[in-house]
Amino acid sequence: MTSAHEETVRAAGCVLWRRSPVDGAVELCLVHRPRYDDWSWPKGKLKPGEDPLAGALREVAEETGYTAVPGAELSSVHYWARGRPKQVRYWAAEAAGGRFTPTAEVDRLTWLPPEAARARLTQVRDRALVDELLDVLRPS
Repeated sequence: MTSAHEETVRAAGCVLWRRSPVDGAVELCLVHRPRYDDWSWPKGKLKPGEDPLAGALREVAEETGYTAVPGAELSSVHYWARGRPKQVRYWAAEAAGGRFTPTAEVDRLTWLPPEAARARLTQVRDRALVDELLDVLRPS
């Protein structure tokens, strides 16, 4: 039997992308969280009973101010956070408009080309999602 403190924390987020307004190239959205001083994908804990995709889109809207159009589900990321296992489910999602407003939770947002985004991501575990997104976007 799993004790309460070992129960997996469920979270969801998106690898948010857009076409550059300058040259049409793919740009990825990273958010800076001052509490952790890190750069990551927009994500967050799911509310009790919340559908993971709905939670991912809610978190994107809350953290970035953007509406997202979901695409393919990407790999989930698993790690330990504060002594508990955590699972974050991710989706590819295209930004469909919006405007970022800094908050206490997310104070900065940046749009970067894939290689620059990979280099800026704080956690190595988040970097494989760059390649997954590019594979999803690549015409077959």
